[in-house]
Amino acid sequence: MADSLISNSQSPIPNPYSLLPTPPYRIGLTGNIATGKSVVGRMLVELGAERIDADQVAHAVIAPEGVAYPAVIAAFGTGILAPDGTIDRRKLGDIVFSDPEALARLEQLTHPPIITIIEARIAASRAPVVVVEAIKLLESGIADHYDAIWVTTCPEAEQLARLMRSRGLTREDALRRIHAQPPQAEKLARADVVINTSGSLDETRAQVIAAWKNIKMSTDIMSDALNPA
Repeated sequence: MADSLISNSQSPIPNPYSLLPTPPYRIGLTGNIATGKSVVGRMLVELGAERIDADQVAHAVIAPEGVAYPAVIAAFGTGILAPDGTIDRRKLGDIVFSDPEALARLEQLTHPPIITIIEARIAASRAPVVVVEAIKLLESGIADHYDAIWVTTCPEAEQLARLMRSRGLTREDALRRIHAQPPQAEKLARADVVINTSGSLDETRAQVIAAWKNIKMSTDIMSDALNPA
């Protein structure tokens, strides 16, 4: 009887593994300030990944309706507020990037809700690849169980030029932000994939595509394992 049911094409018994969603391949994308993380993240989106920008999540958690807003105001005072009641990120940055203890305090207040939101978005994703872009990816421990760590890098002189050009920072302010972070070498030591963004966009894209081909192979193998014939 069981054999006839299995062979009956009109009433197949589904393979239970075929009912399970294939988990996304999780990339943690990091790199120090102005090393090209967002550029690489957007290239991955073009290739089919879903991108979660931790900085955008951070904006949300310290927005007036965000869960960390009251605690950040309590810790750093109303002097960091803009006239409309939002937190002026530049004012806040001036404080935390010149005081390691203040930066650590801000991270204690914001990292837990940021991580919770990111994990929920990964769990809800139906994309084959999810890339989480975060400057503090390794330091926060958020990527301890990711499938791969990608690190962007470029010379400090290029970081400096990019910050001064894109954010209108003085040389002094740009260097303060660069030197407030751990050396790039610490991130590179934990990288599965290194993307050097010091060249042209085409050169960066070629590196991303080469690494993507390896991901595609991994996700195909994962899908076959969870959905056997």
